[in-house]
Amino acid sequence: MPSTDDSSLYKEYQAEDQADKGLSIALPYRPPYRFQEMLSFLEGRAIPGVELVANDHYIRTVRLMDSEGDLFSGCLRVGHDPASQALTATVSESLRPVLPQIRERLRGLFDLDCEPETVYQALSSMKEIVPDALVPGTRVPGSFDGFEMAVRAVLGQQISVKAASTLAGRLVDTFGTEIKTDLPELKRLFPQPGQIVRLGEDIENQLGALGVVRTRSRTIYELAKAFEDGSIDFSASAQVETELKKLLAIRGIGPWTAKYIAMRTMGWKDAFLETDAGIKKALNPYSPKEMLELAEAWRPWRSYATVNLWNSL
Repeated sequence: MPSTDDSSLYKEYQAEDQADKGLSIALPYRPPYRFQEMLSFLEGRAIPGVELVANDHYIRTVRLMDSEGDLFSGCLRVGHDPASQALTATVSESLRPVLPQIRERLRGLFDLDCEPETVYQALSSMKEIVPDALVPGTRVPGSFDGFEMAVRAVLGQQISVKAASTLAGRLVDTFGTEIKTDLPELKRLFPQPGQIVRLGEDIENQLGALGVVRTRSRTIYELAKAFEDGSIDFSASAQVETELKKLLAIRGIGPWTAKYIAMRTMGWKDAFLETDAGIKKALNPYSPKEMLELAEAWRPWRSYATVNLWNSL
């Protein structure tokens, strides 16, 4: 049986309506900003029950802890206001005590501190290799919840994006806490690392029943332990090379997964995924070794090169 939810250990505040009638936050950026490309990326990888892209908005459930150890749950939605050169977030009133956290997480998720002109100039040689691939204003998708994103990345190993979303939805339906929202599609909070850790040796049976293969179940368990005990720093201030070595030490995490997790959870802007199927297709007929040589000219912004190449397909 699924373990007791972490929220039982803390006082929790939860709203029942949510993200269309709450608190407003303006999230300015340096233009240009390719918001539709970002939405498309997030929509394709949205976790059923937790995330939704609809009517040009990104919408999700949220649970965050404040400095006193209290948990606050609700919803938020993010849209685009080009005239103000800002994204606009509407956040449940119940999340007011954790607004600073939400602002910081959204800035990371949507890569709002990017200087697009600097990136564009640094990647200018891309235009000679893949015409029209380099688009000003392209951002690197981050993550709102690092554990959620890392689990989603592991579930996506060697299967389609759609299949990975299906597995993530099953995980949420089984272990995620229910939340009442004004959208029937959003009904769960993503499981906390502690919930997964407490499954212990039974994790292979628990996740196996959902269609997750044994090796990935163990990998998810080890990731949950790393998030729970802080042995790996998944923050934007992490020393990426150090943390990459720790990720690679987890059985079931190879170079692609480690670099992808670092790119999205640690805000690493210099990830280049030369073994990625999409990158290989975009840079055909170059070999992975030749791709790495080409990408040397794109340091320290190779994550932006990666996303531009994906978007070119």
